[in-house]
Amino acid sequence: MLDWPSIQSVFLDMDGTLLDLHFDNYFWLEHVPRRYAEKHGLSHEAAQNVLAPGYRKVAGTMDWYCVDYWSRELDLDIARLKAEVEHLIAVHPHVTGFLEAVQASGRRNVLVTNAHHKSLALKMRKTRLEGYFDAVVCAHDIGVPKEHPEFWDRLQAVERFDAAHTLLVDDSLPVLRSAKNYGIAHLLAVRQPDTRQPEKNVEEFDAIGSFSEIFP
Repeated sequence: MLDWPSIQSVFLDMDGTLLDLHFDNYFWLEHVPRRYAEKHGLSHEAAQNVLAPGYRKVAGTMDWYCVDYWSRELDLDIARLKAEVEHLIAVHPHVTGFLEAVQASGRRNVLVTNAHHKSLALKMRKTRLEGYFDAVVCAHDIGVPKEHPEFWDRLQAVERFDAAHTLLVDDSLPVLRSAKNYGIAHLLAVRQPDTRQPEKNVEEFDAIGSFSEIFP
């Protein structure tokens, strides 16, 4: 599936790629509505209906990924609410073995995430994955999300890479298309970002069901 001899840099997404997206889906679709309902005296379903348009409005923007934005918008302590369900944070199977193999191969190994710093800190503390990376790049430091065409040019300022010799593994099709348009040559989607949901349609991209399929 991969031409490893031509790959020098490995860029890895976090949520849905290295980590089970069940945590994030449960958090935004179940836990936040529950706490919002308690605060405003609503039913769970009514809270979900109130929140859904606000979610859609900022999808794919930096605000969608921003803990501080949602804390202000909903008048809830989003970081604290995430900690309430941190037991659901889980690493996908074979991820640590893959990261160790990339390290051992001498390739540059970089976590590239849209996650807010507060979410990133919680998940790195819970999973202990940070030590496997040569660098961790957060889109909030770049100023635009990975879906945005400018992201990859701006990324070059903090993490030099040759697009023709870079692998990106990501569960987001808009992110993969953005990277493809930039010229990143090696792209892989993830078939089942959320282990509690069916496999997704990865459309035009090659995809993995497990990192065990692509050990260098």
